Amino acid sequence: MKRSFRRWLGMLVLILLLVGCQESMSTENDPVNSMEEVGSQAPKEDAEDINVTIEGLDDHYHTGSAIQLTAISNKEVEHPHWHWYTLEPGSNEWEIVEDQATKNYDGVAMTDGIQLKAVLYSENHDVLAESDSVTITIDDHHGHGHDEEAQKSYAGYFEDGQIQDRPLSDWEGDWQSVYPYLLDGTLDEVFAHKAGENDSKTAEEYKEYYDIGYQTEVDRIVIKDNMVTFYENGKRYSGEFTYDGYEILEYEAGNRGVRYIFKHDDGVAGVPTYIQFSDHSIYPTDAHHFHLYWGDDRQALLEEVENWPTYYPSELDGEGIVTEMLAH
Repeated sequence: MKRSFRRWLGMLVLILLLVGCQESMSTENDPVNSMEEVGSQAPKEDAEDINVTIEGLDDHYHTGSAIQLTAISNKEVEHPHWHWYTLEPGSNEWEIVEDQATKNYDGVAMTDGIQLKAVLYSENHDVLAESDSVTITIDDHHGHGHDEEAQKSYAGYFEDGQIQDRPLSDWEGDWQSVYPYLLDGTLDEVFAHKAGENDSKTAEEYKEYYDIGYQTEVDRIVIKDNMVTFYENGKRYSGEFTYDGYEILEYEAGNRGVRYIFKHDDGVAGVPTYIQFSDHSIYPTDAHHFHLYWGDDRQALLEEVENWPTYYPSELDGEGIVTEMLAH
């Protein structure tokens, strides 16, 4: 009896050991359980899901202007490494930019048409993602051409036959008034520069002159298709405008200007009947800034030559506006 009991007990122990080994082997080969045990070693980012974009690109620069760009990743990456690359016009080889190893790019506009891209690397220097390239456009003449005739027309010396009709789309965009920058002193550098070039006025006298010219309570204007939206003292007024021709103005200095006129017929409250653009161009071209006159009396607006609210792209900061003005 004792011998039978010992034999039965030994067989039971052997069976329990075999079952335990099988369960252990099953757990080791189970990918779910294995991932739970080593979950902290799983990769923290999937390169296929990472996208990089570049922000801060201006529509154009002037030679010597600062270029400030930022690479943005849609996912956070531990210990990211960045490199910026350039592609010269006509070249097929991207070159790494020295001393630019963060998500921020700081450069100087020197080559028209040069391309830039940002590449994101892991801490092991594996490529995770790269941005689409962006192109640096240098326009030192504000789109008015490089030839002598175009420069003369920009200064207000042109023949009637050179003038062409223009669509409202020439001024399409989101625009900000420069008047706040005059009030906070940002434009003092511009007035000092003007005084240095022409001693007919001091810097302070220039500021007083432009204070009258720039003065307005409409701090933003958005133009899309045929709709013009005015932002004034926290309120917004929108109306549809149609082309109403142009008028040529003769100035005391001997030069001339062209006002491009658009009319609002729907009688929306707060929206002027007429708006008149002046941006020194006399043919279709995208505006980089403009002076705007508005009101309900077409002829009275044409006689206004002292107050000309001025607008630059809303994407520009004060420094960018100063750079644009000094380039004139």
